[in-house]
Amino acid sequence: MTASITDIAEDILAAAHDVYADDPAVLEIIGQLDTRLHEPLRLALAGMVKAGKSTLLNAMLGERIAPTDTGECTRVVTWYRFSPTPTITLHPRRGEPRRMPIRREHGLLVIDLGGLPAEEVEWIDVGWPLQALKSVILIDTPGIASLSEDTSSRTVRFLTPEDAPSAADAVVYLLRHLHGSDVKFLEAFHDNAAGAAQTVCAVGVLSRSDEVGSGRIDSLLSARRVAYRYQRDPELSSLTLGVIPVAGLLAEGARTLRESEYIALRELAGLDRDVRERLLVSADRFLRETDATGLSVIVRHDLLARFGIFGVRMATAIIRAGAASSSELSAELVQQSGLLEIQEFVAAEFQPRAATLKARGIVLQLDRLVREHPCPGTEAIRAGVERFMLAAHTLRELALLADARSKGLPLEGDDAVEAARIVGAEGAAAHARLGLPLHADSAALGAAAVGRIGYWRRLSESPLTGRAALEACRVVIRSLEQIASEIGAAGTLGQTPAHVDTAGGPADGAWQDAAQQRQHDEPRLRRDRRLELRPMVAEGDPLG
Repeated sequence: MTASITDIAEDILAAAHDVYADDPAVLEIIGQLDTRLHEPLRLALAGMVKAGKSTLLNAMLGERIAPTDTGECTRVVTWYRFSPTPTITLHPRRGEPRRMPIRREHGLLVIDLGGLPAEEVEWIDVGWPLQALKSVILIDTPGIASLSEDTSSRTVRFLTPEDAPSAADAVVYLLRHLHGSDVKFLEAFHDNAAGAAQTVCAVGVLSRSDEVGSGRIDSLLSARRVAYRYQRDPELSSLTLGVIPVAGLLAEGARTLRESEYIALRELAGLDRDVRERLLVSADRFLRETDATGLSVIVRHDLLARFGIFGVRMATAIIRAGAASSSELSAELVQQSGLLEIQEFVAAEFQPRAATLKARGIVLQLDRLVREHPCPGTEAIRAGVERFMLAAHTLRELALLADARSKGLPLEGDDAVEAARIVGAEGAAAHARLGLPLHADSAALGAAAVGRIGYWRRLSESPLTGRAALEACRVVIRSLEQIASEIGAAGTLGQTPAHVDTAGGPADGAWQDAAQQRQHDEPRLRRDRRLELRPMVAEGDPLG
């Protein structure tokens, strides 16, 4: 059986360990790279100041722990990883790491920098016992284009260093309006992450989407149209794998909804329609002293801070539509927020490629190490790097997807569409690549893969197929061979595929749970998307 991507990376690390056995400084770097190979995918959240990164991170975690104010700690790169017990470790630029006290206010962590200014802190490591962190490390970064040049430079230095691979495997990039700084950053991450292949490892998020429609009940419909327009923008389409609208504040509030908040929202939902409309016409009106509701100004202020005026309007509409408990309201608000789509995207596009994305950064770092620290025996490391580049088919898939989005594929119309789908444009699961229903069994998947291999081989052998098209065909054929091999259909091909990338291919075991959940949820998600195209409220009732 051909070695997996992880096996190849382990072999290169072992060779590097032997070569640099007498160099403690280099051995420390190799040890860090070995740790990276076996830890979860590193997913960074980036964007301009006030884009809503920490809020979205809390929503993804399902717990309000990331600080969302403008304190010193938000100016520092902060990692959130799984730990059986809560821990906070501060890593200064100079000196040894420090364990910091754990303190929470209003649910949020209060991260004390121990008297150090943010400029002297390299990063903060937060360990937290959350199930969501077992499969991914989430990294919160300071806003780019900040008024403080040093604050912006921390994110740039971390995600797009000039002389090293990025410390993140993939990026969720939040944008409110398409700005030149957004494009500039994504170009830098794209170039930096590319290495030997022009891969795309970023997804765009149109954050604070409820503001697109000024907090109206149909704001997310407007935001979806804006996101679609951004997704087709020539500059952005080659730098991200898509743009997803998300109302981060609504998502955070929904994931962390308290029973007392549900009771307050239920009282608002029970008000007379005219009274409710006047109360919810604006945030200012909602916070005025009034006899229309028994809720105090303090309670209403807290609701506004937690959900925004859009979230309050949405919540009351959902309660009137039949949400009879806090759990039902929470589920519906999460669904409306767009959070499920970003989680689905990560599960479908990044997790299946996690092994290759992690190994790529490690291998590129080892290649740089060899160049900066030449010594006898490095030929084995260089040979391992070349072997990795030949075996890492996922990188060629991502490169082809980047071409498909930016300049189109050198294939005829239907062939170009099918090629993009097979290499993962609609998801990395076998049924998505083959264009089959979710319930298709192994026999149907295998037969489809074998049939399409035959077609693409014939196309590649045609004398009319140009050189660029031939390269695209080879990538597509390799992807189909992987699918066939993974589902047990390789025997019907007449031979076993010669190069099976068993880690990072269409059925990488690291993402099976996420993929199964996605398959379970997809019929509902498709139904929900159809429902989103219809107004939630009756005509003539702007607030429901």
